[in-house]
Order: sequence, then C-alpha cells, then structure tokens
Amino acid sequence: MKVLVLDRAAVEGLLDFDGLIDAVAQGMVDLSIGSVSMPSRVGANVAPHDGLLLAMSAYVPSSATLATKLVTVFPRNAGAGLPSHHAVIAVFDEATGAPIALMDGEHITAARTAACSALATRLLARPDASTMAVLGTGVQARAHALAIPRVRDIQKVRIAGRDPEKAAALAYDLTKQLDMSVTPAASFQDACRDASIVCTTTHSLEPVLRWQWLSPGAHVNCVGLNPQGRELDDETVAGSLVVVESRQAVMTATPPPNDLLSAIRCGLVPEDHIHAEVGELVSGSRPGRTSPDQITLYRSVGVAVQDAVAARLVLDRAREQGVGVTVDL
Repeated sequence: MKVLVLDRAAVEGLLDFDGLIDAVAQGMVDLSIGSVSMPSRVGANVAPHDGLLLAMSAYVPSSATLATKLVTVFPRNAGAGLPSHHAVIAVFDEATGAPIALMDGEHITAARTAACSALATRLLARPDASTMAVLGTGVQARAHALAIPRVRDIQKVRIAGRDPEKAAALAYDLTKQLDMSVTPAASFQDACRDASIVCTTTHSLEPVLRWQWLSPGAHVNCVGLNPQGRELDDETVAGSLVVVESRQAVMTATPPPNDLLSAIRCGLVPEDHIHAEVGELVSGSRPGRTSPDQITLYRSVGVAVQDAVAARLVLDRAREQGVGVTVDL
C-alpha cells in the first residue's frame, strides 16, 4: 500500500492559522452535535520519567476523515531544552481502513491547540481586547502569541515564564514576527496587569494565574496540563464563565485538567458550572459573554477531532500542491 509521508517542514508549510481556525470551528460543531466518533483517549504511564504515551482517535464524517494521533507528554523535557510533546498522526481511508498518510504531529498539536484558543477568543473576548499576557515560554506560548492576533487587534503582548532569559528570548523572536509590542514581564502577575486576554501555556505544579490578577472583562485561554499540577487557582475557576471543547472529554481526560476538576469534585462549583462547549458557541445553541466585565475562561484538554480536521487540511493541501513523499509499506 502507498502512504504519503509529510515531515514537519511540509506540515508547517501547509498549515495557516486562518484556515485552521475555520476548520477547527466546524470540527467543534460536529463534536457538540454528536456527529463525530471520538472515544476517550487512552494512555500508558511512563512512571520513571513522569511521562505519558496517549492514543487519540476520531472519525469525522463531514470531512470523511479517519485519523489517530500518538503523542507523548514528558513535562520534564522542558528542563532539558526538549519539546514536552512528540507526536505522529496517521490518516486512514474511511471506506477501506487502509492507511493513506503519516505526518508529523508536533506542529499540528501546537497549531490546533492555539487555533481553538483563537476560536474561543473570537467567541468570548471583548471586541476591544488589545493587550495579551502569555504565561509560559514553550511551543504553546509561541503558537498562542501568533494565533490570537488573527482574531483580535492585539497591540501589546507580555511574555512571562519561570526563566526570565527564556521569556526575553521568546519576546525578542516574536517581535520579529509580529507587528506589535512584545516584551518580557518580570513575573506572571506583572504580565497579567491590565491584560484583556491571558493565555496560560505551562506545565506548572502550582497556579500561574490567580483571580486577583485578572482585570474586569478579561478572557483566559488555559491549555497547560500536568498530571500533578494546575495552572489556575480555585477563585478563577469559580468566578469565570467556563467553556470547554467537550464536557465528556474534560471529565475523562488523561492527564486531567486538575484546576477545573478539583473545583468540581470538592464541591466548590457544580458540574454544570461548565457553561458551554466551544461548538455550542459556534452554532449559537448556547450564548457566550453576557456583560463587558464578565471574566470568561476557555479550559482546553485537547481533543482528537482537532487533530483530525487539521490533518485533513494538511493532506488535502499536500495533494493539491504535490508535497510529501509516497512510500510503499
């Protein structure tokens, strides 16, 4: 059988945020209306290294996409200067089940996560939002800094991390890519000062965002996951209008979103504190922000349908442009 292989450079060249945001929007609607087959992800624990190997599969009939991603999550890699996530995505023919493509999943994972945050920002952030805080200095921090300005007129970005040198380096790199002010902040709290959008993108054990740091009307995108950690304090979860990709995925996620789940399981908030799924906001079946001063929170866990629609976008463009290498398996 012939399989199209696409390396990271090919994937990066074929994906753009505008097209990906629109593709993810349709995928989120499909997920919320129940037209997608997407089992809960399963994983193998690599206890000696605090790592995980996860399998994430989805069938999306609207785009005739059958795909699975194998992704490893090793939070300790950040301290060694290595990516915390490694991934590959396989796409199969929906009619026969034959493999048709194998592609790099690292860039897709970063891009689709940031694309859904951008979608949530488009749906929930105030129209006049112009200052963004990015908490974290890794792959997701960079992706979010590039994606969010696609949906709001961002004028100022502040970068904060545990390592001031990494924050300064990322701010310098982004300054060359973005036509706006990008500066390092001395602390997570300083980064959040007067920010209308806050993106948390860390593997932190302790909260990097606290309720008292948020300005009225701020929107938060929270994407970091750590089996033993959390990015948000209880007050932020309790005080925000909470939106997720999938209620079921949140409750069964591996690793779990501890900040949200602990608030639910300890009784601080009820399970129906989750106001809506992103797809429900896109379709209009649930409302979004109800006042200018309301704090809104998109809590991501990452779902396979996002990988599938991104992979379909990459595969279709690769075929159109003659990109990639075909191999016989």
